[in-house]
Amino acid sequence: MKRSLSTFGIVFVLSFSAASLQAQDGSSYKSGIGLRAGGGYYDVIAASFKTFVTTPGAVEINLGFRPYGITGYSWFNLSGSASYQHHFPIGSIEGFRWFVGGGATVFNTFSNYDDYKGFGLGIFPTGGVDYKFGNIPLNVSADIRPTISVIKPYKYYNSFYAGNAGVSARYTF
Repeated sequence: MKRSLSTFGIVFVLSFSAASLQAQDGSSYKSGIGLRAGGGYYDVIAASFKTFVTTPGAVEINLGFRPYGITGYSWFNLSGSASYQHHFPIGSIEGFRWFVGGGATVFNTFSNYDDYKGFGLGIFPTGGVDYKFGNIPLNVSADIRPTISVIKPYKYYNSFYAGNAGVSARYTF
């Protein structure tokens, strides 16, 4: 009995893997890793990893930073964010999709000035477009993430930032 269950499990996993590989063509991808450049309060450049957990659904994880400075003061943000994105095709353009979703970000602001340091937490809806080139392992995307601060890291931090937009480029595999 144990042997037949093991055999069934192996056959199931292999057939699922084969179907998954067969479903991918040159204009689709399973995962990608690269960079995201954005205009957020908590990061301006971030490492970006995106992986599809279902055919239309992907998870994107970013680890980023942003330096700040005004006359006499400087501080630095270190951040991590994660979002779920549900993708939809755009017309008949192969590899071109739009997405909607949401996520959260955590960040810490480091400064030698007490008014500009602390831990922050934000949530955001997200939307954008995603394109996978058919002949090379490259994906590019553009998104917007208007962020609502749940925990403000310091007293001068805005509770809402609508201008958090970014572009990403990722090597796909």
